[in-house]
Amino acid sequence: MSERNPAFVRGEMLPAREPPAGQTGLLKLLRENFFKDWLSALLTVMSLIVSVWFVCSVFPWLFDSVWYAHSLSECREILNGAEGACFAVIRDRWTQLLFGFYPPVQYWRPVLAFALMVVALAPILFPPVPRRLLRFSVVFPGLAYWLIWGGTLWLPVVVYGGFAVGAVLLRMTARLGAGLGAGLAIVSVLTWWFVAPGPVTTVLEQLLPLSLAPVASREMGGFLLSIVIGVTGISLSLPLGIVLALGRRSKMPLVKTISVVFIEFIRGVPLITLLFTASLLLNYFLPPGTNFDLILRVIIMVTLFATAYMAEVIRGGLAALPRGQYEAAEALGLDYWKAQRLVIMPQALKISIPGIVNSFIGLFKDTTLVVFIGLLDPIALSNSIRAATDWQGIYWELFIFIGALFFVFCFGMSRYSMHLERRLKTDHR
Repeated sequence: MSERNPAFVRGEMLPAREPPAGQTGLLKLLRENFFKDWLSALLTVMSLIVSVWFVCSVFPWLFDSVWYAHSLSECREILNGAEGACFAVIRDRWTQLLFGFYPPVQYWRPVLAFALMVVALAPILFPPVPRRLLRFSVVFPGLAYWLIWGGTLWLPVVVYGGFAVGAVLLRMTARLGAGLGAGLAIVSVLTWWFVAPGPVTTVLEQLLPLSLAPVASREMGGFLLSIVIGVTGISLSLPLGIVLALGRRSKMPLVKTISVVFIEFIRGVPLITLLFTASLLLNYFLPPGTNFDLILRVIIMVTLFATAYMAEVIRGGLAALPRGQYEAAEALGLDYWKAQRLVIMPQALKISIPGIVNSFIGLFKDTTLVVFIGLLDPIALSNSIRAATDWQGIYWELFIFIGALFFVFCFGMSRYSMHLERRLKTDHR
């Protein structure tokens, strides 16, 4: 044995030391996220220069703004030559931007309709809300139509009666087979809608008058119009898109051909063309003397346009499912519709959530295209406000307000989709 033993075992622990200055705190954050290499450093410096320029240019204009004035010239007198925004136009015309030319004494009706819309959507969007409220969600579309357009309450009631007639006929013809029974039920519903509303509504209104002052579609505008078209299109395009997606994947040639032709035709035509069709051509295909409301025609065309895109989004979700899920549903003895409802479609919709919400946001923003057929959306109203003598020459303030409201709606939908993705996340493997 050598006298010198190379083995060394420390008998006591060294005291902890602070990490190097460049490996912790703000310096580490800056180096790893903003100055990792020369390209990130260059982009960081350029971003800082642009941000500082934007803040120095825009913020004084925003903060030195005027909120109390009756015209643009009065705003300029208050500013006394300084640069500043004239948001007094928003304070003066905000009701017009929200409701268009809707009668001011009737503003409570669209406000009440939107409040009830929140109640109707709550059980659909948030599971903790009692499911019994879904009955109100079913009734809400007719109630909202009555509140916004006015007229007799019996018209939407009679329209809902068509569904009752179809349900009764479907039950009575159950022994004839599901396909034949469904066909007869659809024919009966359409017949009821084309024949019954006029005389039945007149009789019911004479027995029990329940009417509000009618408001013409040409008096509606602003965000009221955008929300009506957007929410209706979103609500209808999802179920119709599911049906079309299933039809395109169907093994029945006729159903598949109809679905493919519809989707490819609608996707190949610009939305503005469909809007012009709704405005100018649709009445030519209706019986003479028919006065089909323009907003209703626009809603139909927007819904058809969104349905085609929605069908392809959902078809992508269906294609992403492994074959084993279909085989598992068959192994459980489920028929086609039960397999779709209980096994296939919940997973496909979960996969398709980002695409579905993306389509919803695009549809809501596309509602501004109705300006080209003469409807007064917020953009059209901003033009009419700028044409007024008092506010001629104002520009950015109106578009900032309109853009901010659109951002609130679209950002809300985006955040809800992220919440839905987290809630449904089951680590699909």
